[in-house]
Amino acid sequence: MTYLNTIFGALLMQKKFLSNLILLVFLNLLVKPFWIFVEINVQNATGTEQYGMYFALLNLSLIINFLLDLGITNYNNRNIAQNHHLLQKHLSGIILLRFFLAAIYFIIVMAIGLILGYSKFQLFILMLLGFNQFLIAFTQYLRSNISGLHLFKTDSLLSVTDRLLMIVFVCALLWGNFTDEKFQIEWFVYAQTAAYLITTFIALAVVLQKSGKLELNWNTSFFKAILKQSFPYALLILLMFIYTRSDAILLERMLEEGEKESGIYAQAFRLLDVVNMFGFLFAGLLLPLFSKMLKNNESVKELTGLSFRLIIAPAIAIVFTCLFFNFDIMQLLYKEHTEVSAKLLPVLMASIIPICSGFVFGTLLTAHGKLDELNRIAMMAVGINIILNLQLIPDYKTQGAATAALITQLFNAVFQIIIVGKMFNWNANWRFISSLALFTILTFTSGWFLSNLENRLLGIVAMTGISIILAFATRLISIKGIFAILKEKDA
Repeated sequence: MTYLNTIFGALLMQKKFLSNLILLVFLNLLVKPFWIFVEINVQNATGTEQYGMYFALLNLSLIINFLLDLGITNYNNRNIAQNHHLLQKHLSGIILLRFFLAAIYFIIVMAIGLILGYSKFQLFILMLLGFNQFLIAFTQYLRSNISGLHLFKTDSLLSVTDRLLMIVFVCALLWGNFTDEKFQIEWFVYAQTAAYLITTFIALAVVLQKSGKLELNWNTSFFKAILKQSFPYALLILLMFIYTRSDAILLERMLEEGEKESGIYAQAFRLLDVVNMFGFLFAGLLLPLFSKMLKNNESVKELTGLSFRLIIAPAIAIVFTCLFFNFDIMQLLYKEHTEVSAKLLPVLMASIIPICSGFVFGTLLTAHGKLDELNRIAMMAVGINIILNLQLIPDYKTQGAATAALITQLFNAVFQIIIVGKMFNWNANWRFISSLALFTILTFTSGWFLSNLENRLLGIVAMTGISIILAFATRLISIKGIFAILKEKDA
């Protein structure tokens, strides 16, 4: 009977994951591609140098933003998923703690800005970006309570609220004819601040509705206990941001035309960021599900396999699309430096495959509480990334940074997969590996043939359609299996 309950529980979790993933992807496909279009127009309107300056400052604010959270969000997501009754108790204390951490964050980020020699205007933008990071981190913490309670539909709606508001605000500033002035980069930051602020208040209202009356109280012993448990998460977040975000800062500071090089890098990195957005949403769904299943001693093998198949197929298709249509994509999107960023795109986008692997296997390790192992891998990844960037950027500029990113992510993914395999005693699934290899070969071949079409846009669209067909034809993704899971009854 226990075995049947375990199998039944695993099937229900797969159904919950799939149904909410469909909603999440649908909402984000409606909103986030249009947001990327708006962001591209901002860069075209402000110019490569101005946007490059903004991009470098943004990455600095992101690296230091681990101080805003110290791993509390990931810890809280896992904890609330396993112990719903702790919501009110933890919420009251953690909110005060986060404001205290925010004060420390602002002092440190502005001090670093001064040390790096930024101008008054750059420090002003950095301060605004820091405030935005506080709002994002606070909203993410609030959403961790919502997803921890398995209110995935509400969380899905909140995941697009800020972008939807930003689209409205930025479009009004870009095309609303409110002023004759050229669009300024600071306007873009103001629009983000307004959107994040509204989203934070909405998320807070939802959480308060579920938690009941909120009584803020300063409890030093509680704070110490929370920080002690969440510190490994904080360290992991810091290390991840260092090896994924320091490249833009190094480009801007190390090179003579640093702002321009950072802006060129941002053009290609933006497409990588789009995939990361969906990947983070993917991982956000998996973390509470993995956590609950592990607590209930349910098998996570099927959910791990299903989620990896669903994320790796589009990742491979995107990489080959960017390989064969790189110049067309960049010329379609940008006005400046498209030849340079087009050569950069395939190298940088190849990182998608190991990154997507991390969204599944890294999330599983996080849910299992294996933070020591993850941190050891991340520390080595930081060392590899910094050394490669320092060696490659002076000679190869953006290409060097992209190469460093790819090597770092491959290292990260391989070690995560090895640890998961050993931890659960999983053997290699040769049937899956053969399907993956066949899909990869056929997708590459299709891309090569389609790249010879005169109508390049038709080639990109056809590549998307053929990739979907191949994913099912090679049995990398099973339609029958997906429908069987979705039809599984909840009770």
